[in-house]
Order: sequence, then structure tokens, then C-alpha cells
Amino acid sequence: MKTKLLGALAALALLGACSSNDDQAGAATGAGASAGGAGMGMGGSARPGSQEDLVANVGDRVFFDTDQSTVRGDQREILGRQAAWLNQYPQVQATIEGHADERGTREYNLALGQRRANSARDALVASGVNSSRLNVISYGKDRPAALGSDEQSWAQNRRAVTVVQ
Repeated sequence: MKTKLLGALAALALLGACSSNDDQAGAATGAGASAGGAGMGMGGSARPGSQEDLVANVGDRVFFDTDQSTVRGDQREILGRQAAWLNQYPQVQATIEGHADERGTREYNLALGQRRANSARDALVASGVNSSRLNVISYGKDRPAALGSDEQSWAQNRRAVTVVQ
């Protein structure tokens, strides 16, 4: 009896570990932490114009190089899709959150996160989104998406995330 219970718990732990890896893979593509619901906005349960719709159909985050706040070329397409999505839902307000990895001082990372959020906002505004609909905030290194002290974790934490209000 105890062996069966332990086996079931081990299986659950393995399933939990697999699902968290899927979330991290989604973050690396700009799909966001809820990437498992891809396509929800197209006949699924995500309400059009919601955070879930943005994550599932557009992607809610862009990534930056180390110590950089310039939007990378491979991330511009995501911001273009975000701008089109925001223009499709003119009632939606959003906050752009700037984040940094764990390296550096708290003050440095707050400033870097602010520059990253501003860069993402500026790209959205350049694509036609009214700036009055967008707020920016920096969390620096205080809200990591991935825990760990390695390049893979740091790469996921160097980001700007668009959050529907």
C-alpha cells in the first residue's frame, strides 16, 4: 500500500516538473507563462482583449541582451504583434513591466528594467498605440521568471512584459 502511494506521488512530481519546463520554453519564445493555452482566443475560453488572449495569441514578453535595453531585432516582431493587438482593443490599458537578471545591484537593475520597459513602450507607440494607454514600471531583479544562477535563467529574466490592466 505504501509503495503504491509513494509511486503515485513520484509520478505526480515528475508530471509537475515536466509542466514547469514547458512554461520556461514558452517564456523563451515570448509566449509567456501561460503558453500552454495557445489558441485559446480562437474559439477557446480566453476572453478577447484579456491577458490570456494576449499571451495565447500574441505573446506578452520580449527579451533583451545582457546589460542592454535596446529591443533586439528578433523581438521586434512580437512588439509589432502586441501593437496590432492593442490597436484591435482600444479600450485596453496596459502596463509594461521591465525586469533584469539577478546580477548587479538593486539600483542598477531597477534603472535597467525601467529602460527596458521604456524601450518596449516606445516601440508600441511607434507602431500606433496611444501612449496614454501605456504605463511602465520596473521590478529590476525582484520578480524573476526563472530561478537559477545560469545563463538560461538570466536570459528569461532579462525581459519586458506587457500586462493588460
